[in-house]
Amino acid sequence: MEKAQSQDAAMAPSETDSLKISWLRICERLKSEVGDVEYRMWIQRITLGPLDEDEIVLYLPERFLRDWVRAQYGQRLQSLWREESPLVQHVELRVDKKAQRAASADETPAPSEPTMPARSNISIMAKEDAAALERESSSPSHSTGGEVRNDLAVPLDRRFTFDNFVVGKPNEFAYACAGRVADHPASPGFNPLFLYGGVGLGKTHLMHAIGLKLISRGNISVAYMSAEKFMYRFIASMQSKSQMEFKEQLRSVDVLMIDDLQFLIGKNSTQEEFFHTFNALVDAGRQIIVSADKSPSDLSGLEDRLRTRLGCGMVADIHATTFELRISILEAKAKASGTPVPPKVLEYLAHKITTNVRELEGALNRLIAHADLVGRPVTLESTQDVLKDMLKAHERRVTIDEIQRKVAEHFNIRLTDMSSARRARAVARPRQIAMFLAKQLTSRSLPEIGRKFGNRDHTTVMHAVNRVSELMEQDPGLAESVELLRHMLES
Repeated sequence: MEKAQSQDAAMAPSETDSLKISWLRICERLKSEVGDVEYRMWIQRITLGPLDEDEIVLYLPERFLRDWVRAQYGQRLQSLWREESPLVQHVELRVDKKAQRAASADETPAPSEPTMPARSNISIMAKEDAAALERESSSPSHSTGGEVRNDLAVPLDRRFTFDNFVVGKPNEFAYACAGRVADHPASPGFNPLFLYGGVGLGKTHLMHAIGLKLISRGNISVAYMSAEKFMYRFIASMQSKSQMEFKEQLRSVDVLMIDDLQFLIGKNSTQEEFFHTFNALVDAGRQIIVSADKSPSDLSGLEDRLRTRLGCGMVADIHATTFELRISILEAKAKASGTPVPPKVLEYLAHKITTNVRELEGALNRLIAHADLVGRPVTLESTQDVLKDMLKAHERRVTIDEIQRKVAEHFNIRLTDMSSARRARAVARPRQIAMFLAKQLTSRSLPEIGRKFGNRDHTTVMHAVNRVSELMEQDPGLAESVELLRHMLES
């Protein structure tokens, strides 16, 4: 027994050493992925804890840091640990106020917080340039007047240029405004530039395009970040008592771009800071570009003074895409891929996926990847098979309002008849068909459907569904009309 205990004691350090080595490798990988600045601010503050069965414990000194790391890097940490060590299957992040700021991967003392950069020519750079820039800035020959990366900002995506933005009627005004700001930043009437529209319609693309064009001209500094990133950076500056550095860094740029401003709704302290940053930049003749999912006047939850300032410049909306614009986008992407995609497939996708350009492009990318991997051409049949999950999800996105409008048009009745008390067969039958289609094509409950039809009881909806089902079996003409309506709505 003593021998067994001796063996266990000898194994324990080996297991600990193995975990330490795995953690060092993970740190190096994360450092190469996120860049030096992100690494120092977040990952380097993690302390390795014990292994509890198959769960490794990692400590952070503050709850805010724990929550941020968990949200931004939690899944990546877990996947890296599983790759590095067979002993670890789960990662647990905990707060330990005694935990010291972690050393870097080579266990050298942690560097101090980044100091405020000098006024930069280009303050947004690709992540792969960050490490070289760090080395350059720390070398004795580095000049303070050279290019310095703005540590608060995130890199721009160099794929999102004006050249590959497909323009159509829904987005032509926003595109023109973005081009004007890129050519003449801070010009009267265009500061701030406020872009708004639904998810995946091109707001972020235009913001990146503006930033890239400005940077290409040189002698201008640009900072781009999401509103969420702005908030977390602001809170981090308060935690580290470096608010003045945060303020000065943001207020030293020529162009500040904040994406998804709606995230600041309800975040009063962050709104206050953004408001003062906004005023400081505009008063200094610098350009502000903001995006959100709604216009300034519709962003309830933002302070009135901030909404007023946001609306005093140029407000440009991006409407939902038309069929023609979706076809143009798909044709451009297919051509760039070099994989032949039949026109009927592009038309099919443009009919089926109507709300989100990102999903539209994602669907095309899946088709092209499938064709390349299996070595078979893209066909309509393969499209329906490869994208059946995505297409099914879109088929369920038909709204009751759309159903009522389409049925009313088909049967030549007024839209108000869908919720009226009229019981004439010429009105009641189309209303029942609309209820039937609402049950078939949406995920709404019977009471919810009833409320959309003049606050009718759910039993009325149930009767309509059953009645239309019976009539479709008895009357081929009615069945054909219902199927035609279903096809029109699903397409």
